[in-house]
Amino acid sequence: MTEKNWYVIHTYSGHENKVKLAIEKGVEGTDMEDDLGRVLVPVRQTFIIRDGKKIDRERKLFTSYVILEANLTPKLRSYILSVAGVTKFLGVGKNSREPTPLPEDEVNRLLGIADADYDAKSFNFMPGDAVKVVTGPFTDFEGVVTQIADGGNKLTIDVIVFGRRTPVELSSSQVEILKK
Repeated sequence: MTEKNWYVIHTYSGHENKVKLAIEKGVEGTDMEDDLGRVLVPVRQTFIIRDGKKIDRERKLFTSYVILEANLTPKLRSYILSVAGVTKFLGVGKNSREPTPLPEDEVNRLLGIADADYDAKSFNFMPGDAVKVVTGPFTDFEGVVTQIADGGNKLTIDVIVFGRRTPVELSSSQVEILKK
């Protein structure tokens, strides 16, 4: 048995879970079952506040992408590309017809095995996160992240000033996520 590598599949937006289920069900009971490992749609637990109530929800970390562990045989690759909603494998270039597997350090970071501080700033905040301003003129104001720019370093946050929702642009170092 050969070693399985991790690959990324691009899908139609919103079809990630359908593609995951279709791949898992399609290889079940066939000779390709041993070639397929885990199939993941990376998500993050967040919450939003609606009508004053906190609602938990899952947000996809990478919209339109499914990550799978596989010994990518030509038959399995052909099957995956034929699944409805799959557009292509990432890493197929002009010089290579085979997709490039993800590096091991990247896979470990995705699976949560790697150092938690690794590149943490770029994934620290997501739209909808409740935050508290810790420095600057809006210290102690609470708000909700609406936009992220500059690789996660600049945030646009809606805060309530004099009873009105006001968008404020701050550095990610000026805010902290509110504890649940």
